[in-house]
This record gives sequence, structure tokens and C-alpha cells, in this order.
Amino acid sequence: MFISFEGIDGSGKSTQARRLAQALNARGTETLLTREPGGSEGAEQIRRLLVEGRGERWSPETELLLFTAARRDHVERLIRPGLDRGAWIVTDRFADSSRVYQGVARADLRHLVEELHRLTICIEPDRTFLIDIDPTVALARGQARGGAEDRFEGLGLDFQHRLRAGFLALAAECPDRIRIIDGRGSEDEIAARVLEALE
Repeated sequence: MFISFEGIDGSGKSTQARRLAQALNARGTETLLTREPGGSEGAEQIRRLLVEGRGERWSPETELLLFTAARRDHVERLIRPGLDRGAWIVTDRFADSSRVYQGVARADLRHLVEELHRLTICIEPDRTFLIDIDPTVALARGQARGGAEDRFEGLGLDFQHRLRAGFLALAAECPDRIRIIDGRGSEDEIAARVLEALE
């Protein structure tokens, strides 16, 4: 299976992606944990351009092209080869992030997101877990975490609210693939919800 985790910044999706990959590997299922932007050497180089610096460093259009380039490299070099040999892939973000970040929250580019996806990516996860949490809580987490990768947190609380609304609308649009996971509670409680939704 190809599984993605989505959510606003600070939602806990990275932690839950890691925990699910560990749980699957412990069961004897070869599972690769990866992330976007990143996951392959070229995509990791592009990642630094995207997640560091000022919030308005790139226009939404340029940002989308960079994300798509990183995603294409990721699919070519890690995701497709892994799936072809029978491994499971768990990724922290995939195309739904572009659908929401550049397609809705940063600009009205959903049509362009879908066209680039159709032309260059051509794959969707089998299952997506959307970790849903109050944007105020998530932003506080992200700011407390610190580090250089804070470009999107720097766009503020209103931006995080737009992201959450965009993700929830996308989940309603794709109910067969996207499962909303309540992001409140302990890591263990959320991980249990993810496993229950997977099984």
C-alpha cells in the first residue's frame, strides 16, 4: 500500500507517519518512511528552497512548480521502485498538500495543481490519513519546535485556518481515500485511531 499523512503544520502527522511505519515494520511488512518535499536526494535539495526563508519568498506558482519537481523525483527514485518490489510506502505529505497549500490557501491554483499532477505524477495514495487539530494548538506546537523549517508557520494563524478548511473540504471530496483522524489526545491515542482506520 501507498499511505500518506496530511494536516496543517504542527498537527502531529510526522509523528504519526513514523509510528505507523514502525508498527508495520514490526509486523513484518517492509515499510519505507519518507516525506515531502524530500525523500530522494534531488527532492531533499529542493526542500531547503521551499521550507526555509521568508513566507513570501516564492510566488504560489513558483512554489507549486518546485513542489512538483521534488515530487516527481521522489516518485521516480523512491516511491515507484519501493511499490514495484512489494514494499509499503508511508509518506509525510504528498499531492494533497499541493492541492490545499497552493490550490486553496496560498492561491486559487487547484486546476493547475491537478493538471501538473496528471501530467507528471500520475499516482495517488491508496489511503490518506488527515490529522485534524485546532490551528491555534498546531501553530503553538510549530513555533515551540523552532528550527529553520518554519516558512509556512510564518504565514500566521489565518493561513493555518485556511489550510484546515481546505483539508477538510478535500476529505469531503475524496471520502473513499481520505480518513479524518482526531488529532486531540496523546500520541498513543492518535496512533490507535490511525491503526483502527487502516484495518
